Amino acid sequence: MTEDEFAQLKTNGIKVNYFVVCERKLWLYSHDIRLESASDRVALGRLLHERAYREHARRELLIDGLIKIDLLESEGKVLEVKYSRRMKEAARLQVLYYLYYLKRLGVTGLVGELRFPKERRREPVWLTQDAEREVEAALREIHRIERLPTPPEVAFMPICRSCAYAELCWG
Repeated sequence: MTEDEFAQLKTNGIKVNYFVVCERKLWLYSHDIRLESASDRVALGRLLHERAYREHARRELLIDGLIKIDLLESEGKVLEVKYSRRMKEAARLQVLYYLYYLKRLGVTGLVGELRFPKERRREPVWLTQDAEREVEAALREIHRIERLPTPPEVAFMPICRSCAYAELCWG
C-alpha cells in the first residue's frame, strides 16, 4: 500500500473491529450514529479495561487522534483487553491494525496481545506479511462501506441481541 493510499484509508481501531463484527454497525458508527454510551455491555468492557492489569506499567497512547493503544511498557506489547473471546477475530484484526499503523510510523519490534482477564487467557498477535495484506484489504473494504449511501443490509445474527444498535436495526 502506498503512503498516499494509506493516508486516505487510515481509520480508527473501533471501525476495524466493527468491520469484522457487522458491516451495518460499521456504517452507522462511521456516520456518527453512536449508541454505545447507552450499552451496559460497553460499560462493563470499559470498566474491565480500566481495572485489569493494574500491576503492570502500562500506558494508553492516542496516536494521530485515530488509534488508542495500550502499551505494556516492559514487554513491548500492544495490548487489547476484551471482556470475552466471543469477538476474538475482530479484536485480533484491531490489534493487527495497530501494529500495522505503528509500523507505517517506523515503530517495529512490537508484538500484539489479546487479553481476556475474566477467562485468564492471553493470545499473541504477530504482524506477518499475510496479516499486513489482511489489514490492507480490510482498510479498503471499510472505506467502501463508509461511502455507501445507505447502511448495508445484514442478516440477523445471535450477537445482534446484545448489540447497542439492535433496536435501531431490528426494532
